[in-house]
Amino acid sequence: MCAEKLESIKLITNKAGLKALATCLEGRRRVAVDTESNSLYAYQERVCLIQFSAAGEDHLVDPLALEDLSPLKPVFANPDIEKVFHAAEYDLICLSRDFGFEVQHIFDTMLAARILGRSEVGLGALLEAEFGIKLEKRYQRANWGQRPLPAHLLDYARLDTHYLIELRDRLAQGLKERGLEALAEEDFRRMALTSLNGNGGKHNGDGQNEGGASPSRPIDCWRISGAHDLSARQAAVLLELCRLRDELARQLDRPLFKVMGDQALLVIASKPPATLEELDKLRAISAGQARRFGKQILKAVARGQNSEPAHPQRNRQPDPRVTERLDALRNWRKEAAREMGVPSDVVLPRDLMQALAGENPRTPQELERVMRSAPWRREHFGEQILRTLLRY
Repeated sequence: MCAEKLESIKLITNKAGLKALATCLEGRRRVAVDTESNSLYAYQERVCLIQFSAAGEDHLVDPLALEDLSPLKPVFANPDIEKVFHAAEYDLICLSRDFGFEVQHIFDTMLAARILGRSEVGLGALLEAEFGIKLEKRYQRANWGQRPLPAHLLDYARLDTHYLIELRDRLAQGLKERGLEALAEEDFRRMALTSLNGNGGKHNGDGQNEGGASPSRPIDCWRISGAHDLSARQAAVLLELCRLRDELARQLDRPLFKVMGDQALLVIASKPPATLEELDKLRAISAGQARRFGKQILKAVARGQNSEPAHPQRNRQPDPRVTERLDALRNWRKEAAREMGVPSDVVLPRDLMQALAGENPRTPQELERVMRSAPWRREHFGEQILRTLLRY
């Protein structure tokens, strides 16, 4: 029995434990999954913990202690094993990015709750509403890359999956009663497919990636709020400051915002200092940051002032006809969502709405091509969508 093999394993850190877990999970019809990453504590985040729950057993896998997680690949890829997540999108992106896992057959309790029109769809809110259980929230921003992980973090992580399957069953019953099972399955399939193309980059509150640049995620100073208000010369300085911050973050293995904040860079770029005294007067960074990085900041400012002026890339003006169709579809889905009692994007997700507005199908056959990934929506809303588009 799995329980006999795994009952003494709290945190799986060796090959034998991982293989035993994989064998156990391969025999389950349904497995709850969650991940914890260190995006708030590292330059390039990585998955630091994977939680599994199945048949009343909770298992924690430590990827930092294991060089090879391939024994878990068949579990994630097996279409006969349902993987239950809450807010699966980012977990799926990270599992693909870090381990090459392809996840088939998912159930997302957050998506299910949204399709049912629940007003609060966070895991804590759902567990409290369904089971009267209150999750501890203060560990959400914990450093999951620290080792050893303290017992209270292991317990916290375990609870993220412990009740998921029972929650899944309750939500699945609600979907069945309302005839929305097929819609939910459609969204689960779409999420599993589109997440494989995700970039894995979280964002902090200032709009910058918490992790650093990469070939697929270059440095982009124009994301900083206020960057477009700078002169071209000031923007060139900002670009050099962003490059410096990325280099420092990489060296220190820290997220960008823990090296220097966006607004600090913006202030320095808008009033470029020539000396450490002038930098200090700006009050943009702390005294400690000035001591550590002050000279490098001044060099970056000088480089920016002596480089080519920086101009944002000009986005092509959208076709006004596409904009008209987008507005029409947006208004239609808002009314349809009101009647269903769900958020608007449950009726028509943004990517589908944009594809419909751009490709402008005029016949049922053309509509089927655009909505190939959404057969439930095509069946239930296809005629309304075509009528809406044919007006433009």
